[in-house]
Amino acid sequence: MTYTYDDNGLVQSPDPNVVFADYNDGHSATVHRVMLELSHTELQIILPGGERLGWPLMTLRALRDQARAEGIVLTDGHGNMARLTIDNPHIAAHIRSVAPNLEARAPVDNWGRIIGWAGGAVASVALIIFVLVPIMADQLAAYLPPDGEAALGDATFEQIRRALGDDMLPVQTCEDPDGRAALDKMVARLNPDPDLPYPVKLSVLDNDLVNAFALPGGRVVLFRGMIDKAENPDEIASILAHEFGHVVNRDPTRDALRSAGSIGVLGLLFGDFAGGTVVLMLSNQLINAKYSQSAEAGADDYSHDLMTRANINPAALGTIFQRLMEEYGDAEGIAAHLASHPTMRARIAAAEEAAGDGLAWTPSLTDAEWAALRQICGPAEQGDAGGDGGLSGAN
Repeated sequence: MTYTYDDNGLVQSPDPNVVFADYNDGHSATVHRVMLELSHTELQIILPGGERLGWPLMTLRALRDQARAEGIVLTDGHGNMARLTIDNPHIAAHIRSVAPNLEARAPVDNWGRIIGWAGGAVASVALIIFVLVPIMADQLAAYLPPDGEAALGDATFEQIRRALGDDMLPVQTCEDPDGRAALDKMVARLNPDPDLPYPVKLSVLDNDLVNAFALPGGRVVLFRGMIDKAENPDEIASILAHEFGHVVNRDPTRDALRSAGSIGVLGLLFGDFAGGTVVLMLSNQLINAKYSQSAEAGADDYSHDLMTRANINPAALGTIFQRLMEEYGDAEGIAAHLASHPTMRARIAAAEEAAGDGLAWTPSLTDAEWAALRQICGPAEQGDAGGDGGLSGAN
């Protein structure tokens, strides 16, 4: 189908009927039925009142509209919301052939405003994540019913057991009677009960991870790898005292609420895209780093005080950290900021300072009780004593 132009440069359609289209000015919901005329350089829109609008062919942009596969929806390309809907397939096809930039992106003229809005959005998200979420988490942690915390901690504990298990079986808890008796005696010696918001449920998992942590609701988890790594019972007592400090301060519940809040906000921003989960995890780690460091320092202080009250050398927390640092290294620079713990060197120095000089301490267990505790998961298999699992330290 061909088109010819008259003396005024207006396209003459082989269709004798007048070409109509629907026009919306972008300021109201009213749709105007308009007539069209096409010249060599622009598309003329004739409004019902006779007013003419000229849209240069060079600036026309096509909007995607799958419902009008044979028609076309146009904008003038100047960033306004005016739209022109052409259903006539002949005119639509001709416009596609003469407008060179239909598929190009419209030029952006208001970068200042865009940058301003973007900065405001980033500031709002930062305010929510760094200020509002922590405040709300701290307040909710204080009012969350203990039964709810305990249920959350129990569910998380079982998930951890399943995640670390083999052949679809959860990792086993260690319950050798003599070892358990020694562990219970250590806890009784530390006697954190007067400070605790709820009773502690202490479990030992038969896994070589060098780790210990507290969960919401008073759940404290100790791994066999940490017991294997310790050189004396006081080091285990110091790790347990540290975890009791988290329970006293309800840090696990606060951390869970903060994580849920920050991940929820970031999830709304990033959506479900390839690599999005990684971004969420890294962002959440960065967000929570300073809170975790503060909580860890507070738990260390509680450990020093609890050990001192029990007449157990608080420097034990520093000695086990010293060996872990020598084996696994310390976090420095940006790694120290991203880490959820203060640097090992700082923690070692604080433990040594708490111990003082020339004081007499009483071991937390006898040699026989310590030997029993080391066998709480059963006789060690060949090569297990080194505790070759990954390092997290006391959380």
